[in-house]
Amino acid sequence: MGHLVSASTTENKMGSTRFRMSLRSALNASLVFGGLIALVVVFSVLSKSFLTFSNIFQILQQVAVVGILSIGQAFVIITAGIDMSQGSVIDLVGIMTGLLLEHHYPIWISMVAGLLIGAATGFVNGLLITLAKIPPFIATLGTMSIDAGIALIIPNGQPVFGIPQSVYNFGNGGVLKIVPNIALLMIVLAIAFHFVLSKTKFGRCTYAVGSNPLAARLSGMQVNRHIIFVYILSGVLSAVGGIVMLAWVNSAMPDMGTNYQLNSIAAVVIGGASLFGGEGTVWGSMIGALLMAVLANGSQLVGISSYWQSVLLGIVVVLAVFIDGFRRRSAGMNA
Repeated sequence: MGHLVSASTTENKMGSTRFRMSLRSALNASLVFGGLIALVVVFSVLSKSFLTFSNIFQILQQVAVVGILSIGQAFVIITAGIDMSQGSVIDLVGIMTGLLLEHHYPIWISMVAGLLIGAATGFVNGLLITLAKIPPFIATLGTMSIDAGIALIIPNGQPVFGIPQSVYNFGNGGVLKIVPNIALLMIVLAIAFHFVLSKTKFGRCTYAVGSNPLAARLSGMQVNRHIIFVYILSGVLSAVGGIVMLAWVNSAMPDMGTNYQLNSIAAVVIGGASLFGGEGTVWGSMIGALLMAVLANGSQLVGISSYWQSVLLGIVVVLAVFIDGFRRRSAGMNA
């Protein structure tokens, strides 16, 4: 009887905590969206080319891969983890899918093979973190190195060409030449996983594991199994990002995913997720990814060096993490 009361109390506390965190995440996303609008206004004034149809199309193409990766990264970060292997999954999936397509395997078989590679990487990440008790950063850093090395070994460091025209057409086409196909794919995935995160038991468990894994276990959740599934999800979405990249650039290079995991982490943090776990939304991550794309594109149009773009992005990320830590301390939470 005492155990049932304890479990019920734990669930009530977890529900109250999730509500407060959801409220803060919504506020963060609103602030970031305000910053995005401000950037759009500034760059529109500074450059007449910024709000043209062709440039908007380009921005949406640029945000697609990072946006897809940030969905998976959001789930991982909400569980208080991190996935450093996303960029190398792009490399390996791009190379393997590209080689299969080059050798005239059916498109669907080539893409399923790529998705399985991503799922396998995520599964290994989950096992290393839950069973081997390796910290997420180190575990995913190790698989990052492994995947990146294999992506170089298989093609002997050479790019892969010979991608079917239909794949290229999808990667560079769009609806009425306004919204790119790859951006539409990102939007569909964002809607689907927003529903998963906000309306399903899997989403509630994701927040619970990140907020307090011990309390989650006491309430009957299979914490280790859930963490493994979250990393598999991140791996599969990274594979989707690799396939999208392959279609977009019409080739596969062993290093084409370099630093993409850092961009996805930045998008999720800028979008209001907490690196301490328990907070974050898919839509906030999408806004963060779009803000980064607008910042990069607008800076380029007004003549700001790409070196300074990296500095500006770094400042934005540091400020986002600082504000998150400040909010948590102000709320009496342990950072």
